[in-house]
Amino acid sequence: MPPRALITGITGQDGRYMAQMLVAKGYDVYGMVRGQANPKIRMVQEETPELELVEGDLQDLSSLIGAVEQVQPDEVYNLAAISFVALSFRQAELTGDITGLGVLRMLEAVRIVGGPSSQGSGNRMRFYQASSSEMFGKVRETPQTERTPFHPRSPYGAAKVFGHYITVNYRESYGLYACSGICFNHESPRRGLEFVTRKVSNGVARIKLGLQEKLTLGNLDAARDWGYAGDFCEAMWLMLQQDEPDDYVIATGETHTIGELLQLAFAAAGIDDWKDLVESDPRFTRPAEVDILTGDATKARDKLGWKPKVDFAELVRMMVENDLAEESNGGGRPY
Repeated sequence: MPPRALITGITGQDGRYMAQMLVAKGYDVYGMVRGQANPKIRMVQEETPELELVEGDLQDLSSLIGAVEQVQPDEVYNLAAISFVALSFRQAELTGDITGLGVLRMLEAVRIVGGPSSQGSGNRMRFYQASSSEMFGKVRETPQTERTPFHPRSPYGAAKVFGHYITVNYRESYGLYACSGICFNHESPRRGLEFVTRKVSNGVARIKLGLQEKLTLGNLDAARDWGYAGDFCEAMWLMLQQDEPDDYVIATGETHTIGELLQLAFAAAGIDDWKDLVESDPRFTRPAEVDILTGDATKARDKLGWKPKVDFAELVRMMVENDLAEESNGGGRPY
């Protein structure tokens, strides 16, 4: 029988790439949705017709147990979260419940439902937790590795720290095959418009097409380690194919500023003189900022054989070209 995978956060950027990648690898893929009211469900089903949907809610353990019982997955990818950092300041309790305690509930469902492996011991299900570079926050060292101490600077980052450590705890306490990927920023044309990379690529496209006059952003000095979401999903899968579970930093090792992002994005649209087209608004700054993040993915490179394929310039060009095409068509379906 083909392997089975259950993906939470199936309508998000990573969930969509992961579903398509696993189908291509011969998996039976199931995506978890909280209900049928999500407007992205139809889009996901059209993108990946082989995908089957099951209902489950990260705030409801019994529903998660039901979803895991129904699917009987070999691999569980917990990609769901309230992932927009700015929103986590406004909805801190909800962020903690879903992004933090939701991980605990998924682990409990796997622990309760998963029977012994084919070797007769342990739990036969393998679990991936989407940890985040935002856990490092006010960084103690640069670049950041798996051993760098955490100092989150947002409710989102704090919730991710809980999710990360509870995954480690279930691995050590119950023998679960549970891994965390400490993923640095990863983007794509499928990124939500609220995220700065997509806000830039979409804004640049709209300026090029005469649909928008200026691009308004928050902290223009922030620097991030940006990679391509499709590459990162490959790393997530590789983690669950190893003999032993472990945690890995997934990053490109390169840091770029918002200014570099803007320069590449406007260049991709054929706009050279862009400085007067961008302005900073303090309304878009965070109460506590993360100034710079740079990941050291040596462990992933050495143990998983993973390295990113899409570089930063290609990623930005891909996103701008997609948004130019989308906005030219009147704001059609995301890539």
